[in-house]
Order: sequence, then structure tokens, then C-alpha cells
Amino acid sequence: MYPFKFKPLYKERIWGGRKLREVFNKDIPAGAKIGESWELADLPDDKSVIANGELAGQTLASAIEEYPKEITGDRKFSGPFPLLIKILDAEDILSVQVHPDPQTCRRMGRGRPKTECWYIISAAPGAVIYKGLKKGVSRQAFAKAIEKGSVAEMLAKAPIEAGQCHFLPAGTPHSIGAGLLIAEIQTPSDTTYRVFDFNRVDDTGKARELHIEEALESIHFGAAAKELTVTTVGRLVDCEYFKVDKRHQAKTCELLLSAGKMKALIILSGSGTIEDAERNPVEFVAGDTLLVPAAYEGAVRFRAETHYLVVTI
Repeated sequence: MYPFKFKPLYKERIWGGRKLREVFNKDIPAGAKIGESWELADLPDDKSVIANGELAGQTLASAIEEYPKEITGDRKFSGPFPLLIKILDAEDILSVQVHPDPQTCRRMGRGRPKTECWYIISAAPGAVIYKGLKKGVSRQAFAKAIEKGSVAEMLAKAPIEAGQCHFLPAGTPHSIGAGLLIAEIQTPSDTTYRVFDFNRVDDTGKARELHIEEALESIHFGAAAKELTVTTVGRLVDCEYFKVDKRHQAKTCELLLSAGKMKALIILSGSGTIEDAERNPVEFVAGDTLLVPAAYEGAVRFRAETHYLVVTI
């Protein structure tokens, strides 16, 4: 076992930009507006492929099927892998959308639940997000706002700074504003119900599809925006699906990795290597996401001051 690196899955989006290349030197397609780099995924149509070591070329799913206990720590583990990790480049504002919870999926008989968090890597001056409902907004009021094209007025608008982490449980209506680079950690689902798109059209003049009925069914109208947490240090998220910790290491520092728990490392800045007792190094730089198997023991050696996130399940 060794720390796995993966081939990113790039997603072109109407709101995407070029920061993935500018900030993290990712090899995104020339001229394309890439909004999402899927760093770690195990969805039916999008599966991460290991990019390094003896298992290079295998999907994460096939590697876990072959080595379930060594990778996950659970001999009886069955997929899909319980995390989806992305880096988002929002050059323009995203649609107002919501993701369903398990109860809503069962009630509607479709979709997969999705809870997520956003770690703000960088933010343009004046950048904002829309996160949750304003106090007292009812389903009826929200439905009328959809008809009038004033949905954004129903949402809590929050100014954003780099280093913040915003937790968004399923059922929270939200939108990412322009000028944000974000690490997104979420449950493995791509079910998104778009309820308002700021009257935007694509290059052909066509508006994107909305999912108004599904969104109204999914939104938690009783939850106020103030209940949604914002954190900046230490344990950023501790929910039933995943935990996220923020770490900082100085240059030339060494950190020991003990066996027993699988973890994903999202490198926000800096660089270094991870080596086992036999000195088999795995290099990492800013923008990399690595999966450290539960059976792995080694040491992290930092070549530069490094900020990173540790995700466990």
C-alpha cells in the first residue's frame, strides 16, 4: 500500500474559468471554461483512476475491491466510495440550487442525497455566497419569488474570505458567487436541483433546465441560515458522513503517518513527499489530493510551508 494520486476529471461549466491552471498548474483543456476538477470520485459515470505506483491505471473502485481492508480498514467494505472531492473555479456566479436529503430521495423515489462543505481557497474582493434562507421565508413565499425571478432576495448573503469553511447539509438552498476558488468535500452524489439561474443563457442563447418542483420538495424551509456553521481553524466539519481538519506545517517539518485509518489529504499550498520505511517517495504539490490507505505507515516531509485538509470518514 502507498498513498494514491489520481487523474483529475475536468468538468466544463458555464460559470467556470482558468484558475485551476493559473493557481495549481492543472493541465486543463485549452480555451475551455473548467468549473470543476473532480479529484476523488466513485460515481457510476465518473470514476477516479489511480495515477501513480503499482496500481496506476486501475480505478479506485477496482483497487478497493481487490484490497478492501488494506485501503479502507474494513474487510467487508462495499462501494461506492463515500466521498466526492472537487476543486471549484467559480469565475461567474452559480445557479441557486439545492440537494436532497435521504428522506426526500425516498419520498420522491429518485436522486441521491448530498451533504457538502466548501473550503475557501481564494476569494476576490467583495466575493459572496448565498447560503440558506432568510428568517421566516416559507415555501409559499419562495415559490412566488421563483415566479417573479427574485429568488436571491430570499437567501442569506454572506461575504467570503479565504480560509473559511462553510458546511451545507442537504436541503440547504445555496449559490457560489463569482471570484471564488473552493475545495468541496461531499457525499458521493451529483443530484442537483437548480431553482434559479439569474436569467442566464448559454452560448446558443438557451437557458439551462430548472428543477422547481424537486427543489421545493427538497428545501428545508424550517432551517434558518444562522444555524449553518462557519469555521476557520482545527476541526472544520464533523458530521455523520465525514470529518474535515485543517492543518499547517512549517518548512522542513516531518510528520509521521500511522496505520489504522484511511484519510484523504487535500494540499492547498506547499509541497513535499510521503515516504515509507523503504524510502518509496510519493511527491505532492499544491492542488493535489491523495488517498492514504488505512494500512499505510510512513512520514510526510514538507519542502515548503504547507496548508492542507485531512478528510476522514
